Amino acid sequence: MNIRPYIILNDVSSLTIQGLIISSLPAITKPQIRTQIEQIDGRDGDIVTQLGYAAYDKAVKIGLSYGYDIDDVIQFFNSSGKVVFSNEPEKYYNYAIYEQIDFEKLIRFKTATVKMHVQPFKYSDVEGEKTFNFSSATSGSIQVRNNGNIYSKPTITITGSGTVNVSLNGQQIFVLNMSSTSTIILDIADMNAYGTDGTLKNRMVTGDYDDFVLPAGNNTISFTGSVTQILINNYSRWI
Repeated sequence: MNIRPYIILNDVSSLTIQGLIISSLPAITKPQIRTQIEQIDGRDGDIVTQLGYAAYDKAVKIGLSYGYDIDDVIQFFNSSGKVVFSNEPEKYYNYAIYEQIDFEKLIRFKTATVKMHVQPFKYSDVEGEKTFNFSSATSGSIQVRNNGNIYSKPTITITGSGTVNVSLNGQQIFVLNMSSTSTIILDIADMNAYGTDGTLKNRMVTGDYDDFVLPAGNNTISFTGSVTQILINNYSRWI
């Protein structure tokens, strides 16, 4: 039995919205690479500098059937956050809806298009947070596998005390000063450090966030210093 197409916005499925139909889903595509192209007189060809992957729009065609409540439909799409498409059921994108949705057309003709502005990378919707606990450790290591097809920038939560040195695949990246806080959250993608209450802890971290990326496949994160726990999220990533 085939289940009709659906989307999930922030853990709420379109299948739960009375009368809402997802008529078609966007194709699975690779994001465009942003480039800077420079032409130099006297030189053959040009110089292309890659600037990273670009965000882009995914169009979802929707319709209405018997028993719909247009207010419920509007509320469903008045959102941003995480979206899962049923043609990629185990992955999610970070999205926002910026363009106007013609709900008048939807009511009159029972069809409309919703454009979702998605960030270029997608993440696992089934992988959970990894937890590693240590007892009386002054050094140690953990193994983390990026199951995606491109490097990832995870979020790492470290609980410990004193000075903690953090390395990735044998290269030391961070020095954490945990003399006045027991937990530091390293958001590699955001390039910031936080406490558990959300306050910035950047002054307690020395190191280059750009160097802490997990290549696809197996990775080793090691430390020296007093650490009792390491949590890691968003360690797999796809394009």
